[in-house]
Amino acid sequence: MDHPFADLIALRVDEQAAGSSTLRLTADARHLNPHRVVHGAVLYALADTGMGAALYPTLAPGELCATIEIKINYFKPVHTGLLTCRTTLVNRGKAVANLDARLYLGEVLVAQANGNYAIFTPTPKPTAAPA
Repeated sequence: MDHPFADLIALRVDEQAAGSSTLRLTADARHLNPHRVVHGAVLYALADTGMGAALYPTLAPGELCATIEIKINYFKPVHTGLLTCRTTLVNRGKAVANLDARLYLGEVLVAQANGNYAIFTPTPKPTAAPA
C-alpha cells in the first residue's frame, strides 16, 4: 500500500495479517527531539500505523477504518536503534475495534499503546448538477 508518511519516517511493515502486524523503524538522527531522544510522535506513529495494518485485513471490501483514540505509555527513552512494533487485535465489533501495540528496542519494551478505531463504509459524496 502506498503510504507517504511511513516513507517519510522510514517505517516499514514486515508482517501483516488479519488481526496482527509487525512494523520496524531504525531510529536515527532525523527522529530525535532537541534532547537527542526519539520523539514521542515517532513511537506514536509506529503504534498507530501498526494498529491500522493489523485491522485493515479484517475489513470488508469498501470498508475503511479511522483512529478514534490511542493511549500510549512511554517506558524508556530511545536514542537510536531498531524499533519493532508488534500489534494484536483485542476485539473487533461491527463499528469499533480495539488493538494493542507493544514497541521494543531489541528485547526491551519501550512503549505500549491501546487504540480504538472506527470501522465504516464511506458515504458517496453527491455530485453537483451541471449549471
